[in-house]
Amino acid sequence: MARRRLTVVQLLPALQSGGVERSTLEIANALVAAGQRAIVVSAGGRLVPMLEASGAQHVTLDIGRKSLRTLGRILPLRRLFERERPDIVHARSRLPAWLGWGALRGMPVEARPHFVTTVHGLNSPGRYSAIMTRGERVICVSDTVRRYVLQHYPQTDSARLRVIPRGLDPTQFPRAAWPDVGMRAQVVEQFPELAGAGPLLLLPGRGTRLKGHADGLQLLATLRAEGLDARLWLPGAREAGREAYIGELEQLAERLGITGAVAFTPPTAQIAQAYAASDLVLQLSRKPESFGRTVIEALSVGRPVLGWAHGGVGELLAELQPSGAVPPFDADALAASARLLLGSPPSLPATMPYTLSAMQDATLSLYQELVAP
Repeated sequence: MARRRLTVVQLLPALQSGGVERSTLEIANALVAAGQRAIVVSAGGRLVPMLEASGAQHVTLDIGRKSLRTLGRILPLRRLFERERPDIVHARSRLPAWLGWGALRGMPVEARPHFVTTVHGLNSPGRYSAIMTRGERVICVSDTVRRYVLQHYPQTDSARLRVIPRGLDPTQFPRAAWPDVGMRAQVVEQFPELAGAGPLLLLPGRGTRLKGHADGLQLLATLRAEGLDARLWLPGAREAGREAYIGELEQLAERLGITGAVAFTPPTAQIAQAYAASDLVLQLSRKPESFGRTVIEALSVGRPVLGWAHGGVGELLAELQPSGAVPPFDADALAASARLLLGSPPSLPATMPYTLSAMQDATLSLYQELVAP
């Protein structure tokens, strides 16, 4: 059966950075590559030129600001839908979903596009978040998210839920030799405090307490107290506006006696190389995450992962590297597992099943499923 040419409008607050934004661009790219029309509505941001370079269209409309004035965006959205006549309206965030829902309700049923939502995160349950379960199809980025939706919104028809995990481009995260002495040397040249004969631990994540930086520091202190010359790199922890938080971490490192063995740095644009330079990647988010992209990125490069066994991270570790899953917040178990993984690196998946192309194909197939006669 020939597939019809689609017009898909994606709704999200802005195009600055983050996993939601990345997924939006990835689907827009896939639509254009497949000969479809891709339109993204947001308040704009630094990723707009990248979106437009792919051949997609951006419409600037502030649909993410939590203000009563934002309700005034419903009519412009409805006019956009009437003008562009999309087949699919795909909402990726709660407030844009409410506005999109309101715009669609005011259209004649026969002219109304299909409504799709993606639950990207484990949002606080309630009426405000419930809009993300109202799509004709509700994409869940993991089985963890699917279970969460059914637990907190039991009225949701499970037949409308589709699990489409996030994925990566394997060419961007190629398998690296271990140890990668050359890559470690490059990192040490930038951050001399990471020099040493012992293992390098990597904990990537933005500068927020939720990412578990303190747990990583405590782990480092435990390993070093046992005589292991381990080092810890935290790319992303040092961010503008997070100076007070970094100050807390630096004070903790000083109290633990590990100041000279840890590097708090801004985000790196070469995260694949950072994985390659490391010996063990940590994923210690204090709040369960919906997916856990760090896990699949590190494993694709060929580095073991150690993380709390909850949320999407626990789900991925249970499937791909069970030896890296630790009961949440059990510091003793974390240290014990770190010693085992560093002393005897585990066998890792030969190939990564969670790919970008699989995610794109599944999403575009879902769109076609809705418009098929």
